[in-house]
Amino acid sequence: MRMGRCLRTVSVIVALSLSIISSQGQQKRTLTIYAATSLTDAFEELAAVFLENHPETDIVLNFASSSKLAAQLLAGAPADIFASANSAQMDLVVADGRISEGAVQSFAANRLALIAPADNPAEIAGIGDLGSKRLLLVLAVTGTPIRDYTNAMLASHNDEYGDDFAKRALENLVSEESNVRQVVARIALGEADAGIVYQTDVTDEVRDDVIRFPIEDRHNQIASYPVAVLDDTALPELSEAFIVFLRSDDGQSILGAFGFCSPPREADEATAEPRAETGQDNPIENEMEVAPCEGLEAES
Repeated sequence: MRMGRCLRTVSVIVALSLSIISSQGQQKRTLTIYAATSLTDAFEELAAVFLENHPETDIVLNFASSSKLAAQLLAGAPADIFASANSAQMDLVVADGRISEGAVQSFAANRLALIAPADNPAEIAGIGDLGSKRLLLVLAVTGTPIRDYTNAMLASHNDEYGDDFAKRALENLVSEESNVRQVVARIALGEADAGIVYQTDVTDEVRDDVIRFPIEDRHNQIASYPVAVLDDTALPELSEAFIVFLRSDDGQSILGAFGFCSPPREADEATAEPRAETGQDNPIENEMEVAPCEGLEAES
């Protein structure tokens, strides 16, 4: 009798223990987000706010250039969400079958800015100086979204500064960095005379170490940021919840605080005016109408 009672007690303890372990396993879920380097500060804040409302969740943020992240995903790296700085890298993952085309949504936009060290040793006054002076130019490596946008922006100045302006500017290139934050770091440390970055990359940490020069609207490139849930995620509902938050008023407010613009919106085909032909490849999605994205004022 006593033995039977002990066995029942042990069984109850084991069942309770398994229940607690199972409950803990269900409560603590880890969401893995692959995000472009330019999103670092904003996504760290977004993750912190999201976790306040989802205390049962952990978030792992993997930041790198969009091209590097896409390559990792194509190689089979596990992830739940991919946030890219352009559609080209997202399209590669869609084509590979890891993301459904209909799952891709825009959530933010950005602009380019020219930066120089605070003491401005090359005495840069604007983009035109990149092709008319001998200086040390640093850009992100070819293949990254920021470099694609930069190349298109430089080429758009050829009509204004001569057909070979972009070529002359790139002749000043002394270093290609793996991501845009490294470009900012090189300029902030005074290791080069000029660099092209996103306007959001001039954060409070480096604001006193660099000078920003705006790029005219007609030459600037609006970087569109798409996001999507991976088809093979083990946390589809939680992943979708994060993207809903990302695109909500609260999420957009956080992105705006870090300098991002409103995301592009789908144009109404019945009323949308045709785009002007530029004669060059444009990294902006042709089917999207870009929402207003105000640039920075010049600094001295």
